[in-house]
Amino acid sequence: MNADRTVLTDAMWARVEHMLPGKATDPGATAAHNRRFLEAVLWRSRTGSPWRDLPERFGNWNSVFKRFRRWALSGVFERVFNALSDEFDLEYVFVDGTIVQAHQKAAGAKGGPATRGSAVPGEA
Repeated sequence: MNADRTVLTDAMWARVEHMLPGKATDPGATAAHNRRFLEAVLWRSRTGSPWRDLPERFGNWNSVFKRFRRWALSGVFERVFNALSDEFDLEYVFVDGTIVQAHQKAAGAKGGPATRGSAVPGEA
């Protein structure tokens, strides 16, 4: 894998490695290539490509998909996200008018709550 094209830095990997299944201390088989797998998931998220278009450097697309599905159903990604969301980074946060749009009525049209009368006589 070309190190220049990876998403996870060594520091990022060190923060999530211990949260992933397949450690030597876990029961069952030790998961191989967790970092490569996580890179594959991030690549797919970034590109929006179908699983079948996953580059060969990440392994068999179907194996990667199956592992992704198992981890998603067992809550692995949710646990990692919750653990990492405590330390948010505003480096890449921005608001761009090409992707954030206001409703047409948010452009200064008359607004305010419109009160409608009740259909029952004597009630407002």
